[in-house]
Parts: sequence; C-alpha cells; structure tokens
Amino acid sequence: MITLNLLHPNQSIPVQNWTFPTETKIRIGRAIDNEVVLYSAVVSRYHVELRRNGNQWEVINLGANGTFIGDKSIEQTPASDGMIVRLASSGPKIQLHIPSEESPLRQKLAQINQSLTVPEIPST
Repeated sequence: MITLNLLHPNQSIPVQNWTFPTETKIRIGRAIDNEVVLYSAVVSRYHVELRRNGNQWEVINLGANGTFIGDKSIEQTPASDGMIVRLASSGPKIQLHIPSEESPLRQKLAQINQSLTVPEIPST
C-alpha cells in the first residue's frame, strides 16, 4: 500500500490524499488517464511514475520540467516513507507514505492479535 499527500504550497500540511492498496504503477500528471491528476501549468501530462518493484517503490521522472527530491533533480530513485517529491522546480509537492511491514503499528497489532485467545467452551 502507498498513500500520496498533496502538500499545501506554503506549509507542510496535506490538502488532498490518495491511497492505493494494490496498484503496482501510479502515474501522476495533467492527463486525465493518470491515477493522480494535477492541474498545474508546470506539470507535464505524464510527469512522474511511481513503480513498485517487489517491496520497494521507485520514483521515475517522465516530465519535461523535471522531478525533484529536495533541491536535487532525479531521473529514477528508490522511494522512502515520508519522502517529498516536487513536480518541476516550482510545482506541487507530494509526500509519500509507504507503510513498512515492520512498522511499530503493525508490530503492536500483531502482538495484540497473538494475545487474543478464544475461550474453549466445555462440552457437556
């Protein structure tokens, strides 16, 4: 599963989000056949692709105006939880949330599930 948050231009707060539980490829851009459609003049029709390869996600630039992690232009890079991807040097920012199989929440839920037992009902 992966969740994408479109961040406010001036603050690091989400203004819109998308969750993809089973997809292995997510396209972002202005074209209406993308999984995430963004209406910004600096965003290409097909600007960036997120591709799942096993348990790892990759960010792949397709846009003419570039894709940036921090201030660095990328062509292709492994994605990580919390990563902020900027479409074009002055374009929209998208934060990636990629839950880990070993996240603290998953570990706690696994512990709770293991501790739950169903009482046996004695037969008469």
